[in-house]
Amino acid sequence: MKNKAIAVTLFLALTLVSTSCNENAKGELGHKETTSEITENGEDSHGEEGHSEEEGGHEEEENVVEITEQQAETIGLEMKALEKRNLGNSIKVTGTLELFPQDKANISPFIGGNVSSIKVIPGDNVRKGQVLAYIEHPDIIAMQQEFQEKNDELVFLKQDFERKQTLYDKGVSSGKDFQMAQSKFRSTTSSVNGLKAKLRLLGINPNKVAEGELFSAVPITTPISGYVDEVTISLGDYVGTQSKMFSISDNSKIYLNFKVYEKDIRKIQKGQQIYFSTASRTDELLKATVRSVGKTFETDPKALEVLADIENKDKNLLPGMYVEGRIVQGEKSAFAVPEAAIFQNGEQSFIFILDEDKKKEANKMKFKMIAVTIGLTDLGFVEVNLPADANQDVKLVTKGAYTLSSEMVKGELEHGH
Repeated sequence: MKNKAIAVTLFLALTLVSTSCNENAKGELGHKETTSEITENGEDSHGEEGHSEEEGGHEEEENVVEITEQQAETIGLEMKALEKRNLGNSIKVTGTLELFPQDKANISPFIGGNVSSIKVIPGDNVRKGQVLAYIEHPDIIAMQQEFQEKNDELVFLKQDFERKQTLYDKGVSSGKDFQMAQSKFRSTTSSVNGLKAKLRLLGINPNKVAEGELFSAVPITTPISGYVDEVTISLGDYVGTQSKMFSISDNSKIYLNFKVYEKDIRKIQKGQQIYFSTASRTDELLKATVRSVGKTFETDPKALEVLADIENKDKNLLPGMYVEGRIVQGEKSAFAVPEAAIFQNGEQSFIFILDEDKKKEANKMKFKMIAVTIGLTDLGFVEVNLPADANQDVKLVTKGAYTLSSEMVKGELEHGH
């Protein structure tokens, strides 16, 4: 029994010694594998320093995206200078661009005939009196022949009238002969003058016809300067006096026609400023001034017609274009950017500006993303407030901002990997 107790005590002592040795060995091994080398100053010689350098490099490129000029062209990236615009309370209106009746012309011939020549095509710029086409017809020649005959006859009748007037004054000729000569002279004079007027309308010089010259074709000319909108004829076509051959419009005198609803009528008066944009150029505001306010309501919709003269005329503005505008009531001047220039990240708004402070590498462009707060939205433009330390003399990306933000996210993911 005594020997058994001694054996158990010896076994327990050996077990405790073995466990203690194993723990010490494990502790020493773990320390060697996980502990970094400590410098004299007590700092990690590679962990802290290396991490700091990595953080510094990442901060340097934070909020900056770099693309090539070819990439910018591919995505259709567009930029423009940051500028102030007039934004504020206003009456929103819609309308169309139109021409006054005197600034457009549908051209028909004064006499029927066949088209022998066409001198213009749609889109040509023409000036008042320019020849657009020629038409010919036997009636044109017959009219000139009649004029020649009547004109020659008038020469004889004039001499006969003057001779009989002299005889009548001397009491040699009877009053009846004198009156008949006078009547024939006057009626023939009227016929000749009428034929002269017709020839002038046709574009034929009656003086040349009186000298014996005949013209087989007459010119068709434009009564206004402008652009050729339509050519509705072909060579050889017969055109009557009611047939439209051409339509011409003078787009330099285009005006704005818009509707104002009943609730806003009292706010409209002559001379007010209007800012408007077209569907094809939503990022550009044009200016107009109220010319006249209509006096009759349109029934559908119930609105009043208001006309405005465009102050900054643009040859690219065409009749029939749909426009959106606002009549200025109260406005404020603020930095404004097109809506497409702003992109959202959560609740924060951002824009991209061209980074021109750094040295530009060949074929490279850098853009910096900056946070902005937004205000009024008006006609496709948004008021932006830049950070206090931001440079206001910058070029901002007006088209392609979302693509740049995608490139930035892509770059951050690749950096993290």
